[in-house]
Amino acid sequence: MQQIALYLTPALIFPILLLVGILCFFCYYWYSVWPGTLNRKGFQTAAPIRFAGTCHPMKRKDVLPVLVLTAVYAATAFFQLGSTKNPQSFAPCGGGETWEVTLSQEIYLTDILYYAGLGTGDYNVEISADGQVWYTLWAKTDESGSVTGYYWADASGYPSSYALPQHYADLFKWLKITPDNPQYVRHLRITGRADRDNLLELGELALYSSLEGDPAGDALIPIGGSIQAAESTPLFDEQDTIPDKPSWYNSTYFDEIYHARTADEHIRNIYPYEISHPPLGKLFLSLGIRLFGMTPFGWRFMGTLFGVGMVPLLYVFLKNLFGKTVVALCGTALFAFDFMHLTQTRIATIDTYAVFFILLMYYFLYRYLTIPAGTPFRTGALWLFLSGLFWGIGAASKWTVIYGGVGLALLYFIGLFFHLRDWPEKQKSALAPWLVQTLSFSVLCFVLIPAIIYLLSYLPYAQAKGDVSLSSLWQAMWDNQKYMFTYHQGVHDSHPYSSRWYQWLVDARPILYYLDSTSVPGCKTAFAAFSNPVLCWGGLLAILSIAVQLFRRRCGKALFLLIGYFSQLAPWFAIGRITFAYHYFPSILFLALAMGYLFDTLLEVKPKEGRPAVWAVTGTAALLYAVFYPVLIGLSIPTWYSTNLLRWFPSWPF
Repeated sequence: MQQIALYLTPALIFPILLLVGILCFFCYYWYSVWPGTLNRKGFQTAAPIRFAGTCHPMKRKDVLPVLVLTAVYAATAFFQLGSTKNPQSFAPCGGGETWEVTLSQEIYLTDILYYAGLGTGDYNVEISADGQVWYTLWAKTDESGSVTGYYWADASGYPSSYALPQHYADLFKWLKITPDNPQYVRHLRITGRADRDNLLELGELALYSSLEGDPAGDALIPIGGSIQAAESTPLFDEQDTIPDKPSWYNSTYFDEIYHARTADEHIRNIYPYEISHPPLGKLFLSLGIRLFGMTPFGWRFMGTLFGVGMVPLLYVFLKNLFGKTVVALCGTALFAFDFMHLTQTRIATIDTYAVFFILLMYYFLYRYLTIPAGTPFRTGALWLFLSGLFWGIGAASKWTVIYGGVGLALLYFIGLFFHLRDWPEKQKSALAPWLVQTLSFSVLCFVLIPAIIYLLSYLPYAQAKGDVSLSSLWQAMWDNQKYMFTYHQGVHDSHPYSSRWYQWLVDARPILYYLDSTSVPGCKTAFAAFSNPVLCWGGLLAILSIAVQLFRRRCGKALFLLIGYFSQLAPWFAIGRITFAYHYFPSILFLALAMGYLFDTLLEVKPKEGRPAVWAVTGTAALLYAVFYPVLIGLSIPTWYSTNLLRWFPSWPF
C-alpha cells in the first residue's frame, strides 16, 4: 500500500486529464477523416505516391502571426539567460606563480568564494594575521578519498597542501569553501600547480568575514572598499562581479563545463580539452563570447538565438507543406512551447545547432522534391545546393546530423525515382542530360562541399598546433574521427538521469540539469530537459496516425515526415552508450510537423468545425509551457508548487 501511495500524488490528476484530452482529440480526428468522409472529399486515391505538387508560399497575412510568436518565444528564452558581468581578468598560476595580498586591516575569515578560470590543477592557500605565523588550507577526506571538508593547519608543521581544487568540472564557476576553523587574516598567499601545459588561471576571490570576530558572522568583505589590498592584483580587481551565491545563472552547469570552455580555448588558440564532437558547434558558440565576453550570457547567447531562429523557419516549412496559416501557426507554436526546445537552447551545448541545421536541410530538400518531373535542372539546383550546404554545416557541428543525413539521402533517392517514373513522355530526350546534371551536382552538394566544410572546421585544432598545412589539417581531422568513435563507444558510466529511447517517447525520464533546495527555506530552484507532454504524447500518436495515412492516402508528405522522424530516432535503437532525454530533441522537430499534418487533414474535412480542436491542443501546450516555465529556466518556486502541480510522476526529478 505504501508503494502504491508513492504514485498517488496530487499532481497525478493532471497527466490523467491531459491524456484523456489528447485521446479525445485523436478520436475526433479519426471520426472526422474516416473512409466515408475521405471518399466524399476525394482523399482516397489509387494514384502512386509522389512528392511533387504545390509548395504553398508565404503571404502577407502570415507576417504578423510569425512575428508575434517569435517575439513571445524570444522574450521567454532570453529572460534571465545568464550573468553578463563575470570576471574577465585572470591571474596566471600554472607556472607556480605565487600571488600575495596584504589587507589594510585584519578580518575574521570564515569563507572563501573563488572563480575558476581556464586550466585544471590545485592551489596552495596560506593565511596569516601578522605575516609571521602562517596557516595552510587542508582538505579532510573520508575512507574513499572524497573531500568532506576543509581546515586551517599551522604551516610550520605541514608541507604545502594544494587543497583548493580547480578540476575539469569546476571551470568558469563560482566555488565556495568553508573551513571548519575560521582564522584572523591580514595576509593571503596563493600558489598554483597546473595539471598540464602550465595552464591554470584564477579569476577572482571574495572573502567572507565577521569584522567583530563573531564566528556567526558571514559578511562579504569587498577588497577595494573599506578594506584595501596593498597592491593591484587580478584576484581582487572585479569585486563588482561577485554574486550573492553561486548558481547556474553565474556559473557553468552540466556540459557547459566542456563546450563553453572549448569555445574559449578556440578563441585563445589553445588546443581544446573536449574533442568528443566536431568543432563547428563550439565555433558558433564562441561568437557569443566574442560579443559579450566569457560570461554565462555570452556563452549561452548563440544557442538561444538559434533557438529563436527555429521558430520562423518552422513556420515557413509548415506553411510550404500545408498552405494554411492556422496550421503553420499552431504547429510552430507546439514546437515553440516545447519544454526541451527552451531548456536545450538556453544551455551552452551544441545540440541546438544540430537541430537548427536539420530543420534547414530537410526544408530545402522538401522544396526540391516538390518540383514536378520534367522541370529543367536549374529550377531545383538552388534547393539542392542549400540542402547539402546545411547538411555539411550541421554534420561539422554534431554527428547526430549525420543520422539525419541518412534520411536525407533516402528521401533524395526516393524523389529521384519518382522523377524518373513520372517524367513526361514528350520530354524523354531531356531525361538523360537532366539525370547526369542532377547526379553530378548532387555529388558536389552532398559529398564534396560537406567534406570541405568538415575538414575546414578543424582549422582551430591545426592552428593550436602551429601548423595549418593541408596535411596537418587532414591529420587533425582524421585523428579526431578515430578518437570520437572510440570515445562514444565507451561511454557506459551510470548516471542517475540517463534514459533509453523508448523512455523518450513518453517523457518517462527527464534529465535534471540543476537543483538547489537549500538556499531558500520552503523553496527550490531546479530545471530539467524534457518535452511538453502535449507534443510528446500527441506527437507520438500523430506519428502513428500519419503512418496509417501514408497507406490510406498514399501521401508523399506522410512518407517525408516518417523518414525524417525515424532517421533521427532509429539509430538510437542499437546505440549502447549512455543516453539522455535531450538526444530526442531532433525527433521532437518532426513531432511538431506530424501534428501539423493532422491539423491540416482535419481542417480539410472540417474547415470550421475542426478549428476549436486545433486551437484547444495548441492552447493546452501554451498553458503547460507557462505552468512549467520555472522548472525550464531555473526560477525559484515554493516546494508545494513543484510537488502538487509539476511532479506528475515519481521519475520527474523536481
